[in-house]
Amino acid sequence: MDALTALKERRSVRVFQKKVVPREVIRDIVDCGRLAATARNIQPWEFVIVTKEETRKKIAAISDYGKFIAQAPVCIALFCQNTKYYLEDGSAATENLLLAATAHGLGSCWVAGDKKPYADEIRRLLEVPEGYRLVSLVAIGVPGENPQPKKRTLEEVIHWEKWSGLEKEKIT
Repeated sequence: MDALTALKERRSVRVFQKKVVPREVIRDIVDCGRLAATARNIQPWEFVIVTKEETRKKIAAISDYGKFIAQAPVCIALFCQNTKYYLEDGSAATENLLLAATAHGLGSCWVAGDKKPYADEIRRLLEVPEGYRLVSLVAIGVPGENPQPKKRTLEEVIHWEKWSGLEKEKIT
C-alpha cells in the first residue's frame, strides 16, 4: 500500500479478530514509529509491545476509553523521555504506528496516555522507569469491523492565505 492510500484509508478500529499478528510485522510497525519526525533529533521514544492477554486486560481495565485493548492481539505503549517536545515527538511516532499498521492491512486505534490519570499506573504495570511519559496506547490487530466515520470535507477545513471569514459550524 502506498503512503497516500494509507493516509486516506486509516480508520480507528476498536473490534479485532482473534488472529495473531506476526512478530516481524509488529517489528516493522515499530520500526516505522521510531523513524518519525522528532525535534532536534532527540528521539525520546520507547515502545513497549504487549501481546500477553493478561497484561492487555489489565491495561484495558485501567484505561477509560481503551476497554477494547483487551481483545486486540497487540498493544503498543509509547513512552517518551520527559523532554521539551516529548508530546509532539511521541504523537508523530504514534501516527507512524497507525499508518504502518494500515499499510500492513491491520486495524489500529490510538488511546490517549498523556495527562490521563492512569498514565503512571500503566507506567508502573509495564515497569517503565520514572522520567518517561505515557504518550499513547495503540491497539493493533486484524480488523473485526470496517468503520466509516463521517469526515469533514476539504472545503469545510481549507483556507487560502487567511481565514475565509465565512461562518462555519462549530465542532462539538
